[in-house]
Formats: sequence, C-alpha cells, structure tokens
Amino acid sequence: MENENAEKRNQARLAIMELANMISVPMSLNAIVRLNVADAIWQGGSNSPLSASQILTRVGNHGDPENLQRILRMLTTYGVFAEHHSGSERKYSLTEIGKTLVTDGEGLSYAPYVLQHHQDELMRAWPLVHEAVVDPESEPFVKANGEAAYAYYGKKPEMNGLMQKAMSGVSVPVIKALLDGYDGFDGVERLVDVGGSAGDCLRMILQKHPNVKEGINFDLPEVVAKAPNIPGVTHIGGDMFKSIPTADAIFMKWILTTWTDDECKLIMENCNKALPVGGKLIACEPVLPEESDDSHRTRALLEGDIFVMTIYRAKGKHRTEKEFRQLGHSAGFTHFQAFYIDYFYTILEFRK
Repeated sequence: MENENAEKRNQARLAIMELANMISVPMSLNAIVRLNVADAIWQGGSNSPLSASQILTRVGNHGDPENLQRILRMLTTYGVFAEHHSGSERKYSLTEIGKTLVTDGEGLSYAPYVLQHHQDELMRAWPLVHEAVVDPESEPFVKANGEAAYAYYGKKPEMNGLMQKAMSGVSVPVIKALLDGYDGFDGVERLVDVGGSAGDCLRMILQKHPNVKEGINFDLPEVVAKAPNIPGVTHIGGDMFKSIPTADAIFMKWILTTWTDDECKLIMENCNKALPVGGKLIACEPVLPEESDDSHRTRALLEGDIFVMTIYRAKGKHRTEKEFRQLGHSAGFTHFQAFYIDYFYTILEFRK
C-alpha cells in the first residue's frame, strides 16, 4: 500500500475531491445569473468593486450576504470575479469572464445560455449519463423526460424562447469575431443559413458583406414563423434532411454537432446538391484536437461533447478536423479548409 502522506497521494485525494464537488461551480454560476449579480456590479461600465451586501441592495434583494459572498469567493477561483480587500470586507468586480454575463445594449449576454443549460428538464438527464454507454439508442434526456430535447422544447414556449435567447447571446459575439477574421463571404450574392433560428447570424453577415444581395434564413416552419423581419432576408421553412434552398454559399452554425455521422452526411449531401460548382458550405462548429490535454480549450470542447451526448444525441458529437474532412469528402465536396479564429468554434469550409 502506498504511503498516504506522499505528495502524489495528497494531490490525488485533493483532485478527486474537487471533481466530486464540481457541480457547485455551474450551479453557483446559475445562482449568480438568477440574482443578476453581473449587471449589478457592471452598472453601465463602472465595474466598481462591491461587497455582497451592496450587490444585494442593488438587485433589490434582502437575502443573505454571507451566503452570496461564499458563492462569489468560490467563483473568483474560476476567474469569474476579482476579489478586493477593503479592511476586513471582501469586495468583488467583474473579470473578462464575468463581463460575458452583462446584458448589452441589444439585451444579449451569455446569461441565458447558463440558465438554459440548468433548467430542471436538462438537470434530470445528468444522473443518467451512464445510460448513454449502456443504451446509446436513446439519450439520457429522453430517458428522463420521455421525448427528444428539440421536440420537448417545441411544446414548451418558455423553454424554446430561452434557448433562442441563449443561442443569440452566444452567436452574436462569436460571429463578430469570425467576420473580423474570415473573408469567405466575399463574392457571395445568395447565401442560405441552415438552422438560422431568428436570423441573427445572417443579419450580421449581410451588414458586414453588402455583396450578399439575398439572404435565406432556412429552419423548421415553426421556428421561422416567429423570426423577425430583417431587410434583405427571406425566411423559409423546411427540412434540411429533404432539401436545402439553392445558393452560392451555405452557412450553418452548431448544426452538424448534434447529428450522427450518417445524418451529417445526408445534410451535407443536400448542401452539395444546392450549390453550384465552386460553391461552398461554410460550417461553424466545435472542433476537437487530435490529442487530449488539460488545456482550457480542450476541456471546454470535451465538456461540450458530453453535453451533446447527454441532451441532444447520444451519437451526435464534437468531431476532429480529420473527421470533418472525411465527412465532407463522403458528401461529395472536393476541397476542405479549417480556419481557427474563435477558441471554441472553428470555420470549416467545404468547396464543391
């Protein structure tokens, strides 16, 4: 038996205790969003360090400042807040990570994404992750709630609305970054966004690239029925597994991730049919590294992969660049290139 006082044994026990208690991190983040802490600290850009009592006063909550401080202090160790000492009092300001939770001028932030991930229906699926190994024909979400996630959302307007707001909050800053670093929309006149939801991505692409004369927001009929009017954009309802509107280029964001390899191949074959020779499919997807390591990026991508497996498709997944390249070739695309601009999402260009 190894000496339990040895450094490596001490470190191992410490690490497993952190892993076993790690649920406190996302649930505390969820609590911070529910309490509107980020907006209270930000206050139009001041970001002045506040005590837990001052934060509660700003949000109009007469709760327990000691318990709030416990949450703030723990999230400080994950870089969400910066801690400042004022005498015996601890005060907190927002870091760059914390600022992602601040509501911007368009009413967007990453806060709805946090809330969306921690709804009761999704939380019920997590104790059943092992079932994705035992029975991959049915997702843990289905076992917990009786039907697939997207079908379930469709019957719950509140959940569907939160998901759309969450996707907008994530998409807008990511698309801004991608548009500043990727010029693949130059020369495109007719562009289809597959699974475009409310049309946020397409609106931003058209604003950045006036050469795109016609934008088609293509999604399920019940989704586009609620999409707002956007100049230059036509909303079309349909089924990407049957056909996709023709265009010079097709864009999709976080679509292929939630489908199996066979389903992805069918989607991409339909894209290929809708494109002229030289046309391209521009997919914005998480791309896994070939090697596993403990970097922040790799962990975030692998954690997202487990989320997909648990909630959306047991055999849907984040893929490596090599796997995407193979999918593209199997669907009839002759050229492939990856552009690493955002740390989570990668631009994948498949050319016909």
